[in-house]
Amino acid sequence: MASVLNLRSHIFVVVSLVVLTTHWPGALRAQDTVELPDHVVGQFGAAPSVPDGPISEALQAAMQVAFVDSVAQSTWGMDQSIALAEIARSGDPRIVWIISDLMRFAAGLQLTAELHDAASKLLGKELSDQNHWGQVTDHLIAWDIPAPPDYLRMKRTIFTGFVPGWEKIFVEGDIDWRHVSWGGVLIDDRAFDTTDEPCNCIPAADNPQVIPADEASWLKDDDVVFGIAVNGAYRAYPRRIMEVREMVNDTLGGRNLAIPYCTLCGAAQAYFTDELPEGTERPILRTSGLLSRSNKVMYDIRTFSVFDTFLGKALTGPLAEKKLQLEQATVITSDWGAWKAAHPETTVLVEALALGRDFDFRNGRDANGPIFPVGDVDPRLPVHEDIIGVVTASGKPVAFQRSKAFVALKAGKEIAFENIRLKLDAGGIKAVDADGTDLGSHQAFWFAWSQFHPQTALWP
Repeated sequence: MASVLNLRSHIFVVVSLVVLTTHWPGALRAQDTVELPDHVVGQFGAAPSVPDGPISEALQAAMQVAFVDSVAQSTWGMDQSIALAEIARSGDPRIVWIISDLMRFAAGLQLTAELHDAASKLLGKELSDQNHWGQVTDHLIAWDIPAPPDYLRMKRTIFTGFVPGWEKIFVEGDIDWRHVSWGGVLIDDRAFDTTDEPCNCIPAADNPQVIPADEASWLKDDDVVFGIAVNGAYRAYPRRIMEVREMVNDTLGGRNLAIPYCTLCGAAQAYFTDELPEGTERPILRTSGLLSRSNKVMYDIRTFSVFDTFLGKALTGPLAEKKLQLEQATVITSDWGAWKAAHPETTVLVEALALGRDFDFRNGRDANGPIFPVGDVDPRLPVHEDIIGVVTASGKPVAFQRSKAFVALKAGKEIAFENIRLKLDAGGIKAVDADGTDLGSHQAFWFAWSQFHPQTALWP
């Protein structure tokens, strides 16, 4: 008889790490084929055929035993192994999405091997036995395998079985739930302005303490900072602090801001959280502990509405019902020496907010590419190439390769795309309109920008 494995005892929690797009496409008929880009086929091979329609009652019963009962009972025994074997014989690749969800939380050689073997059979490909969950999920994303019927209910059961704080997160909305995975940490659900209280999470900072530039002796001139300017007020958010906090709710120049930093995407962004539709309370954004294609999933602690971090759009909950779209402010990625020289009146966050930590994820943990599944990546640039991203007046997203843009601007050349003009500012680059109006640009890794803006133009 198979040994019993306690799934919850194998939850992998790390505090060093700590959106979403649209509904998944409809199921394909078995005889249908999807024409995948050449770079996807070259990397992942041809996708399997996918059946259409409902799942049989017998298969539903097997899924209940393997995926739901195992979580509810915190065990994996002979009944689950038999049910998983039946699922593997079904020939329905859609079910691999649920296997992937369970793989993210389960450990132990026996269980991991059983899940990996079932996924390989259903996908019709012998997958590597290294990084089982990542391998499986990368193939699912790249091949755009549809989700099985009733997917959200089953996924919600699995995820909330391990982290009950996600109960209000996993709801219907304008989200592709297939791509949502666990980032390895718990949800930050502390109330507004209580962020001095410790948490077993990525600890956001509300109303952080700041000091004038001439008092920031702890910062070196070559330290990376994210600079923001609002109504003539300037503030620097050191990367060292943002790699620990990942989310700041602040006020600058008389405006309320929410500032997420996704270490995995190399992207610090800033959204105005005031001047909202009538009757809308200021959203207080927090890290959920979830990811979507290696991008942090943020949510509002007041309404539990989930936001697309890259787009600033509410995707679920009351704020989605109001179709809330946050306006983006520019974030300039620079170094402290250049920023304070250009803006000597700037304030900067105090060193204590780093909580004694000094991470450099970019040059350490993330140096060799995304560490979470992202599927295929637009091959026009290397995955970790820095770009400056912005959206034109016509709604067209465009990415500017930062390295080439910086050289061109230093040489006095004009960089323009539709209404957008790039300019140097305080050691970094920002986008402005033809009349000089700020357009809310930010820096990010190419893989992140291109997957959340799949139709993006690329300069040059």
